Amino acid sequence: MTQEITNLLSPYMLGNLQLKNRIVMAPMTRCRAIGNQPNELMATYYGQRAEAGLIITEGVSPSPNGLGYARIPGLYNQEQADGWKATTDAVHNKGGKIFIQLMHSGRIGHNANLPEGAHLVAPSAITAKGDMWTDTQGMQPISAPKEIAEADIKSLIEEYVNSARLAVAAGFDGVELHAANGYLPMQFLSPSTNHRSDKYGGNAENRNRFVVELAEAVAGAIGEEKTGIRLSPFNPFNDITPDEHEAAQYLTLAAALKNTGLTYVHFLTFTMKPEFIAEMKNAFGGVIILNGGYTGERAAGDIAGGKCDLVSFGSMYVSNPDLVKRIATGAGLTPPDQSTFYTADAKGYTDYPTL
Repeated sequence: MTQEITNLLSPYMLGNLQLKNRIVMAPMTRCRAIGNQPNELMATYYGQRAEAGLIITEGVSPSPNGLGYARIPGLYNQEQADGWKATTDAVHNKGGKIFIQLMHSGRIGHNANLPEGAHLVAPSAITAKGDMWTDTQGMQPISAPKEIAEADIKSLIEEYVNSARLAVAAGFDGVELHAANGYLPMQFLSPSTNHRSDKYGGNAENRNRFVVELAEAVAGAIGEEKTGIRLSPFNPFNDITPDEHEAAQYLTLAAALKNTGLTYVHFLTFTMKPEFIAEMKNAFGGVIILNGGYTGERAAGDIAGGKCDLVSFGSMYVSNPDLVKRIATGAGLTPPDQSTFYTADAKGYTDYPTL
């Protein structure tokens, strides 16, 4: 085992949280939450992967309005919080640590996936291009969202705060705010999806405002050391059009997030050049998690080279619940079955083999 791999596998202090190693399980939508309720199957899934230094859950909606996909979990009531307790117990009983990712889908969704009385909302009433799976109607064009009134933004942020408090009460070690991949916070950040003329739109500072206020509110409610955020600059996913001034906007955002004291920023790197990652790291000044097609060797090298502090692994964690052991021993990896990524049962979820 190389010294770099040894370093990857060594303990790390994330704020006041002791991690077993620097390997993070990335958040991945898995669609097993029947009725948007976390369940025992999900607890088994996360418990199987508790050797990760840190697990970040799939995206979990802080609001009925954010449940744009079929069978994604929520965390906005006590029943859901009680359901998540099985997952946090499963991970903690094996000595693991787990953050919940709060993901509001915003305009990305279909009305058939929402509970009664909920509706898609967005910074502006701009319908996303593309189709969405529904369990009742099959594939359907994405539904049109309603524009969020300025007077309702405070309530929207309070939904996140309530969810974060429920998360901590349910045993989560912290919360990651999903401001990437074209979901609601990124919809505020992007000029292609934010056509507002109030203080939450117009220029880059105003488009950043929602994310900064959200981070401040959640960190203020549960603690800076328990709050992280995920960003993906230049990412066109979910019908986002990258902007020529995006680099400057995100550097300003990183500096503002530094002032909130967040415990980490988690970057999806596929659309980020190495020199821009370095600039964002310097602007934020805190712990950086990188994600994007990593192998164990590459992760160890980037940590040793000072490019990041932790590395998250996505699809390889789907099919290798013992990924840490496989990296440690140099064992081969089981390839994931993509046809079962978003199905509803244990197949392709909790039935992958370990060494």
